[in-house]
Amino acid sequence: MKDNTKLAYQKAVSCLKACSTPNGMFASGAKDGYDAIWSRDSMISSLGASLIKTKKEKQTLKNTFKESIKTLKYGQSKNGQIPNCVDKFSKRDPHVDFKTIDSSLWYIIGNYIYKERYNANLFFLSKKCSIKKTLKWLRCQDTGENGLPTQLPTSDWQDAFPHRYGYTINTQALYYKVLNLLGKTKEAEKLKKIINEDKEDGLWEGDFYLPYRWKNHGVYREVGDWFDSLGNLLAIIFDLADKKRAEKILSYIEKNKINQPYPVRVIYPPITEDSPHWQSYFLDCDAGTPHHYSNGGIWGYVGGFYILALIKMNKMKRAEEELKKLAERNLNGDFPEWTNPLTKEHHGNVQAWEAGMYILAYESLKAKKVLI
Repeated sequence: MKDNTKLAYQKAVSCLKACSTPNGMFASGAKDGYDAIWSRDSMISSLGASLIKTKKEKQTLKNTFKESIKTLKYGQSKNGQIPNCVDKFSKRDPHVDFKTIDSSLWYIIGNYIYKERYNANLFFLSKKCSIKKTLKWLRCQDTGENGLPTQLPTSDWQDAFPHRYGYTINTQALYYKVLNLLGKTKEAEKLKKIINEDKEDGLWEGDFYLPYRWKNHGVYREVGDWFDSLGNLLAIIFDLADKKRAEKILSYIEKNKINQPYPVRVIYPPITEDSPHWQSYFLDCDAGTPHHYSNGGIWGYVGGFYILALIKMNKMKRAEEELKKLAERNLNGDFPEWTNPLTKEHHGNVQAWEAGMYILAYESLKAKKVLI
């Protein structure tokens, strides 16, 4: 396979510049793209953008990162929730959306990354009150009173698909990271023990973490049994998974070709109409079709996290191979939003988090360590 990793890096920088605005990082810089500030998109994009060293680009992307944080902070609810999206910069009626949990989690992580990358102690201190309010809101999501936040259906990055609620691996991995950033190690260790070992509320199921779990009712369980790529990869990267569990997760991905033809399909297997997990409203979005959108489609930004997980487990050769595949996809599709794994057809383009995560994966491989 031709090594286009450096070319893809250069194009990723251009993509991020196209998404940069005076109000923060738009999710997409395409003509018909997502021209608003999403918490998760802007913070994830900036994980990589903040590693760029060239003087002009570094200053531009630093300002964009800073303005993203400020825009989200100004949209924070009185109860402390960080917006899912601040949409005040287009021809649409200005509005602020909520109803997500990961937006608040990524906001806290983003503040710590900004502080670390730019030695921005004063700016970080100016956001301490906001971070404290955000944590308070997150604590109020602990409906089980056991230290694990719960969530409503369709309230994280996958929006209207799939239908999952209660304890999800994506949220638990992010919250585990947040607790450690805040120095709340006892709470973090309690969460880790429950997720890995508890028979009632735990998510480990032998080969990978379940996407979600809620109450048990005798022989009946409210649980998902498909593979959620992002949640499992974050568990590896943030040390929620120990080495043995991490190896099993990565083996499962390889065995089931979840990283083919590009990294990585976001769920496996796709959910079909004859599945017990099917909901009729899935037909109202692209995910209603298997292998489309978040129903088994490939999202390159999650592929970036896959490469980080390989680096975390010291699988440098594998990480290098996956980076080449991701570079090919991003160049062919101009940093597409998602790709059909069967046809290789790309959808959307100039996506900020695709570019940002490619840069983070590239720089982490170069450093031979995960840079978050």
